[in-house]
Amino acid sequence: ILVKYNSLFTVVWGFFCYLSGRTYNDLNQYPVFPWVITNYESEELDLTLPSNFRDLSKPIGALNPKRAAFFAERYESWEDDQVPKFHYGTHYSTASFALTWLLRIEPFTTLFLNLQGGKFDHADRTFSSISRAWRNSQRDTSDIKELIPEFYYLPEIFVNSNNYNLGVMDDGTVVSDVELPPWAKTPEEFVRINRLALESEFVSCQLHQWIDLIFGYKQQGPEAVRALNVFYYLTYEGAVNLSSITDSVLR
Repeated sequence: ILVKYNSLFTVVWGFFCYLSGRTYNDLNQYPVFPWVITNYESEELDLTLPSNFRDLSKPIGALNPKRAAFFAERYESWEDDQVPKFHYGTHYSTASFALTWLLRIEPFTTLFLNLQGGKFDHADRTFSSISRAWRNSQRDTSDIKELIPEFYYLPEIFVNSNNYNLGVMDDGTVVSDVELPPWAKTPEEFVRINRLALESEFVSCQLHQWIDLIFGYKQQGPEAVRALNVFYYLTYEGAVNLSSITDSVLR
């Protein structure tokens, strides 16, 4: 593919949406983008420092060495004749994860409520802080979510403009707008800086490695095992024979 571009975001978006078969029309195949920044605590963010960037050669679950060891041990010690070995029992992209990021804007608010039985989730589980979301993705063994394109172009997803009652956390914090990192004073600034990071030379030189993990030869097989990138078997295309399901709604 010959690409002449002035925006890496445009190229990445087109590739991820079109060539990967992902689409905005199906929440289960919603476009997925990587976390690229690791520093959500500093007052200023220096995009010339490699330490502020995520290692894109590793899946999100393998960035923290301690957690990576946990997942590796799970794979090696797995003993079940009916279920193949896996590192991750959850996934980096699902319909519910997309709705988690987008719950403050319609039509995703309504879709989220439909999924949750008409109620918002517990406030402590609601997406309320970018820094906290990143920390969870590095510590929680059940959280390996990647991002969605809107983190790079749509500041409205971080604003509770409809004044939804999203609850109160156990520590007394009222959940409303998403808490931004100190280096971003407004949602617009966060999106701008996040986009600059995505389009930086550092990410440009690494992004192909992340593509190999998500869309390429490291999805399955020996390379996936070596990369600590094996998911629960039912998350892979072809794991379920849809033609054998007679119920059209279930299929």
